[in-house]
Amino acid sequence: MLGVMSTAAHWADNYAEKIIREKGDREVYVCASGITPSGTVHIGNFREIITVELVVRALRDRGKKVRFIYSWDDFDVFRKVPGNMPNREMLAGYLRKPITLTPDPSGVEESYARRNEKEMEELLPVVGIEPEYIYQAERYRSSAYAEGIRRALEHRQRIREILSEHRKEPLPPDWWPISVFCTSCNRDTTEITGWDGEYGVSYACSSCGNRELLDLRETGAVKLFWRVDWPMRWAHEAVDFEPAGKDHHSEGGSFTTARPIVKEVYRHGAPTTFQYDFVRIKGGSGKISSSSGEVVSLRDVLEIYQPELVRYLFASTRPNTEFAISFDLDVIKLYEDYDRCERIYYGGESVSQSRASKERRIYELSQVRRVPQTMPTQIPFRHLCNLIQIQDGNAEAVIETMEIRTGEEDLNRLRARALCAWNWTRSYAPGSFRFTLRPRGSKPLEVSPVERQALRLLRREIEEKLDRHDEKSLSEAIYALAAEAQMEPKELFKLVYRVLIEKEMGPRLAGFLLTIGRERALEILGGY
Repeated sequence: MLGVMSTAAHWADNYAEKIIREKGDREVYVCASGITPSGTVHIGNFREIITVELVVRALRDRGKKVRFIYSWDDFDVFRKVPGNMPNREMLAGYLRKPITLTPDPSGVEESYARRNEKEMEELLPVVGIEPEYIYQAERYRSSAYAEGIRRALEHRQRIREILSEHRKEPLPPDWWPISVFCTSCNRDTTEITGWDGEYGVSYACSSCGNRELLDLRETGAVKLFWRVDWPMRWAHEAVDFEPAGKDHHSEGGSFTTARPIVKEVYRHGAPTTFQYDFVRIKGGSGKISSSSGEVVSLRDVLEIYQPELVRYLFASTRPNTEFAISFDLDVIKLYEDYDRCERIYYGGESVSQSRASKERRIYELSQVRRVPQTMPTQIPFRHLCNLIQIQDGNAEAVIETMEIRTGEEDLNRLRARALCAWNWTRSYAPGSFRFTLRPRGSKPLEVSPVERQALRLLRREIEEKLDRHDEKSLSEAIYALAAEAQMEPKELFKLVYRVLIEKEMGPRLAGFLLTIGRERALEILGGY
């Protein structure tokens, strides 16, 4: 549970108040989210679930009980093989079947749907999200929605009218609100041939020729179309709040048609809602899509952003604002922004009262669970990128070298940030950020007599005075010894970088030498 709630009006708090105002005083408020696991569950999908979770926290901070449900629409039809999946030819043989009956192409999980669900379910607790999962395949196949389906059949003409209002061409008079997966070939290539006015539905399959009469109370083969399924479930679960993407909220979108259907057919009110915008990949082609395979998953993001930063990305951005996930130099700025937010929360940086109130609430909502009692140890991400490379990716060595003494929870945060810094420098950082110190025992480079003299002067400076220097004084000393060695400072910098990291550019030299430390620097320079 979070600490004492800030009085700031965060968008999540505003919607929590709106839910209470619109739905009245309830014993339990039901907040819902969900997607179809038709491919890799990407960071755009994650925006919906964390958006709901932030509102859930805001409600709980007001002392309200909340049921937070997340539906896996794993009874949806498998329509397209994503480009990033293995064994695509095998998967193509299951098109038009339920994704829950499509095998995992890697052969590990029980189904293709479960493969995609499980990865997200394992990662969500890492960022502090633990909903109640509902698997729609289980619901449909156990006939849990038999009454909801029957009601849709009873009101199919009214539903057809509602849907037709938002179509260029009206649905035909013989339209049905259901689809059937053939019990013989499992495909949805079926045509409804009749309904007996009760629970009996008959169909014919164009793929295998099967014809059958089904009882809605006993079959697991009948499914409502999405635009009817969604309002049916609002009523079934008594949902009070569910946001949706701008495609669903557009004029004539599924939310537009779901409102009258849930009211007129299922005698229930539509949930409080709002529109959230898309998440892009910076430099990508546009909207992230599971079906196309051009995705960035939550796992990908957690390799670069520690869990609190992932939450901060969404808590600090209004949900109706489109933004891009970045892996370039923006990463450094985002870490700096979060660190500043943290300092403001603990009073380590002064800002206006209104700004402080806003930042405090963002910080509270960014925490995976409770807010730390004291300010966590901060190591700037840019500096940490140098430290972790000096230690060849060893986070424990970084912590030991800096002589950090703190609690285990704080250390775990530092380890997570160090690992993110290592992943970023290895995979995404520009070349100027990446380096590897020359390994111990490596053969010295060939240098001229003038260069050798300059390196010896630098070695002496480090050996005798490094402990007395700060970055400014050491920089001045380097310029002085360049003059003494009769070298241009620019050429000396290039020389030292070549000797240290076999590149002609690198981090600011004085600070870099201080970071490397006396022992390691002398070890490398000792061969000259």
